[in-house]
Amino acid sequence: MGLCLANPNDKYVDRNTLALVPTPTPTATWRPVPHIEVVEAVEAAISDRGMAIESERFGLARDQQKMFGVITLVNRNNPEWTRCVGIRNSHDQSFAAGVCCGVSVLVCSNLCFGGEYVLKRRHTSGIDIAAIASDTIDYLPDGFITLEERLEELRDLPVPNDDWARSFIVRSAEMGAIASCDILPVFREYLEPRHDEFRERSQWSLLNAFTEVSHKFAPPKADVFHRRVTRLFALDGRPALQ
Repeated sequence: MGLCLANPNDKYVDRNTLALVPTPTPTATWRPVPHIEVVEAVEAAISDRGMAIESERFGLARDQQKMFGVITLVNRNNPEWTRCVGIRNSHDQSFAAGVCCGVSVLVCSNLCFGGEYVLKRRHTSGIDIAAIASDTIDYLPDGFITLEERLEELRDLPVPNDDWARSFIVRSAEMGAIASCDILPVFREYLEPRHDEFRERSQWSLLNAFTEVSHKFAPPKADVFHRRVTRLFALDGRPALQ
């Protein structure tokens, strides 16, 4: 699955471990939500809508303060794509609880997240994760379709030349999707992809180069990466950047 933990202090965990993570004491204006509560709320909303979970993987970062997860769903519509749900939560006020849709490419298990983080609520005193999850999971079917259709479009969009690819990759670094030290690794992966399916010079192949390099990212960095690459490649259904 597409959850990668690059920091040796981060850990892959199961649900039982998530349930044991202590939740900080709330204040008058801030109510941290237990990591397991976010996962279970999303699971319940998925089940209520007739979708089936195939597998799941979770990780804890920054002394258990940050939780990231990927839930894989059964996709009966198009077996080429594995539909995934990305989850995040924090106990240190660093970011809001979030859920987004994604797909894993069957040939190489690269993970592409798209759309907005559709569940993204600050941990205020009145937060109701179950209600928010229920409302936002309704977005996922349309979000999956938007993402899959855009990925199909990228397959047919050629990269004009290598200079265009270089410029695009540099622009991604300027936007903060990757660090400057990742510019050359992404470009090299694009020129010499490790999977034959991506040897055709298309924007789909360029996106794959980004996702291959992102495998080394720790969850907080990968979280930022996916959201900014989503915008770069217009995976959110909005017009592409000019």
